[in-house]
Amino acid sequence: MAEEQLVTFSLGQEEFGVDIMKVQEIIHIPPITRVPKAPDYVEGVINLRGNIIPVVNLRKRFGMATEQDTELSRIVVLQFDGKVFGVRVDAVTEVLRLDSQAIEPPPPVALGLDSHFIRGVGKIGERLLILLNIDRIMVGDEENDQIA
Repeated sequence: MAEEQLVTFSLGQEEFGVDIMKVQEIIHIPPITRVPKAPDYVEGVINLRGNIIPVVNLRKRFGMATEQDTELSRIVVLQFDGKVFGVRVDAVTEVLRLDSQAIEPPPPVALGLDSHFIRGVGKIGERLLILLNIDRIMVGDEENDQIA
């Protein structure tokens, strides 16, 4: 039986999941250096052991209201296609295995998020988990407007 292993995190009341193979690490939020003229959802860059990586505020990227950081706020450092970037989240919740059969394609309305960010919705009992297509998060609104 095929299954996926996911790292889950929350933004407000919503719960999201990303493929654990794309997660490099999870860190406390360090000082972030702003970058002039970056898209508004790019908070800036951080120095992660000598590597400069961009940080995306997922709340802004998804058009959600911004919130103050809490003790649980983290940056999930993701890697895909040789690129490394961080996403700021309210809290990392768990690592879980999800049976591929429990994953539905994204609904047409896509829960108010831009549908190209979502690759599916996972069902875990009564919980719904929005599975993110992380390679789309770092692509700007215009086709070739790459950030990372």
